[in-house]
Amino acid sequence: MNTVTKYTSNFSPISLKNMDGVKLMNRTDTKFAFNVNKIQDIFEKILPYYDVLEIDNKRIHSYKSLYFDTSDRKFYNDHHNQRVNRHKIRFREYVDSGLIYLEVKCKTNKGKTVKKRLKVDKISKSLSIEQQEYVNNVIGDSLKVMPIQWINFSRITLVHKVQKERLTLDVNLDYSNTNSSGDLRKIIIAEVKQERMSRASDFIRIAKEMSIFPMRISKYCFSSLSLDNTLKQNRFKEKQIFINKIIQE
Repeated sequence: MNTVTKYTSNFSPISLKNMDGVKLMNRTDTKFAFNVNKIQDIFEKILPYYDVLEIDNKRIHSYKSLYFDTSDRKFYNDHHNQRVNRHKIRFREYVDSGLIYLEVKCKTNKGKTVKKRLKVDKISKSLSIEQQEYVNNVIGDSLKVMPIQWINFSRITLVHKVQKERLTLDVNLDYSNTNSSGDLRKIIIAEVKQERMSRASDFIRIAKEMSIFPMRISKYCFSSLSLDNTLKQNRFKEKQIFINKIIQE
């Protein structure tokens, strides 16, 4: 963490208030995964193009998330089976900004990620009547959900100086449920967030030059498999092999 913090100090800061123009609640996402040992080279290459989010003099921010699913793991299985218009439900605490939301994410049949959220006072292990109604309205169905697992990580948020684009880098990821725990501390998961997909992104260009290519990776699905090997996994085996290869680099 200290090494990553050192490299963020070279970027010009941007405040949370000044990020209003790049909230991108309706967006396209392009994800990458690479070994943490590449971070210095990447930061040096993207430095001219991005500013870094700074909150209370911090440039790496903590996130705590509690994910919910049905007893038969509908949300996990929908993702595994590549179903469109699939959802994820979570409480997320943005630790450094003091904000907590109930969030519902939808992956649409047009490849868009749409996020709806309701501000709450705390992370709870059950949904209140109001929260359940909110979820039902967003997903268009009434589903009984329960807490499944925690996913915690630290995030660096970069904002492009010219384009309407956010770049997030998730580090120090760990996950747990009531029975087990694990981590991906040697992996960095990067995500380019845009209004519409554009390969003109400077990060995408630089990643390609470094032989880091886009891949679809879900922190929720990967950690679910690690915590419960009885889940369906045949569609994710190739990604598991790839992630394990990155860890060994």
